[in-house]
Amino acid sequence: MNHRLVEVQRRMKEKGLDSLLITSPYNRRYLSGFTGSAGYLLLTLERAQLITDFRYVDQATEQAPDFEVIRHEGPILQEVGKQLTGLQALKTGFEKQYATYALYEGLLACRENGEWVGVQGLVEELRMVKSADEIAVIRQACQIADDTFQHILGFIKPGVTERDVAIELEFHMRKLGAASSSFDIIVASGERGALPHGVASDKVLNPGELVTMDFGAYYNGYVSDLTRTIAVGEPSEKLREIYETVLQAQLAGVQQIKPGITGKEADALTRDVISEAGYGQYFGHSTGHGIGLEVHEGPGLSSKSDVVLKPGMVVTVEPGIYLSQLGGVRIEDDVIITENGCEIITQSTKELIIL
Repeated sequence: MNHRLVEVQRRMKEKGLDSLLITSPYNRRYLSGFTGSAGYLLLTLERAQLITDFRYVDQATEQAPDFEVIRHEGPILQEVGKQLTGLQALKTGFEKQYATYALYEGLLACRENGEWVGVQGLVEELRMVKSADEIAVIRQACQIADDTFQHILGFIKPGVTERDVAIELEFHMRKLGAASSSFDIIVASGERGALPHGVASDKVLNPGELVTMDFGAYYNGYVSDLTRTIAVGEPSEKLREIYETVLQAQLAGVQQIKPGITGKEADALTRDVISEAGYGQYFGHSTGHGIGLEVHEGPGLSSKSDVVLKPGMVVTVEPGIYLSQLGGVRIEDDVIITENGCEIITQSTKELIIL
C-alpha cells in the first residue's frame, strides 16, 4: 500500500479536488518511486496514472507498481486532457509554484470542460517528515560529505585556487558513490568569505585567510549539506573572534533545537548569540532549512517560519557572520529532529583547524 499516495488523495478530498496533476520531478519521484526524467502524475481519488514517453515505459512500470503507466504519443498535455475527459475529472489541481506561464496556457488549452485550481504544498508538507528509509539514505550522504571534508584537509595549501578545492571535493564525493554534488560547491576564501554564496572562483588561497567550504553529496536521490570554515596559516584575532562567535551560536542551535518549537524559535537560538556578540547585522540569512530530495525544502528555520518542528524532520543549522573586506565564517550541520531533541548526523569537527 502506497501510504504517500493515500495521504495525498485524502488531502485532495479535503480541498474539494477530484483530480491532481503533479509536474514537479521531486514530487513525482516521492509519490511514485519513478526516477526517470520525464513524465507527469495524474491522480484522482481512486486512481493513479503516470504519463510518460516511450523511453521510460518499462522503467516506470517497474519502479511505480501503484501507478497505471500511460504512454503519450503526441504532446504530454494532449494526453493529460484526454485522460481528464475519460476520468470525468472536472476540478483539477496543479502545482502552481512549478507552473510556467507557458505550462499554464497549455493546461487551459488541453481540455474543454473542467476547472484548473492552483495548489501549493500538498506533497511538500508530507515530504517534510522523513521515513526511516529516507533518513538512512541521508545518513549515507552525510557520511560521504564528512569523509570528503577529512580528505580535503590534506589537499588545501597556499597557492591552490578555490576552484581546485571545489573540483577535488566533487571528485572525491563521486569516488565515494555520490552521483554529484548537491549544489554548486561554495569555496570562499579571504575577503570572498564575506559572500555567503561565494561559488568557487580562480582566487588563490593565501596564508592567514579563512576558507569557507559549503558542499554536499547527492546520493540515491537525497542530499547532504555541510559547511566548515578553516584557516590557512594563522588567522588574525578578529577572524578568530568571529569564528568563536559563530561556533557558539551553532552549538546553541544544535543543542537546543527540538520538536514542538517553531522555525522562528529555532532561528532565534543561533541569531540571539550572534546579536548579543554585536554581529547581528552581519548574519543576513536564515538559520537553516529542510533537506531531503532537494537541498532546500521545508521546514524553514527563519524569522518568518511558523512551521512547528516534528520528529523525523531533517534540517540544517548554519549560522554565519560576514564582514566586508575581511572575510566570513559559516558552520553547518545536518540534524534529525528526534522525539526529545535532535541528532547531529554530520560528524566533522568544528574546532578551528589551522593548516
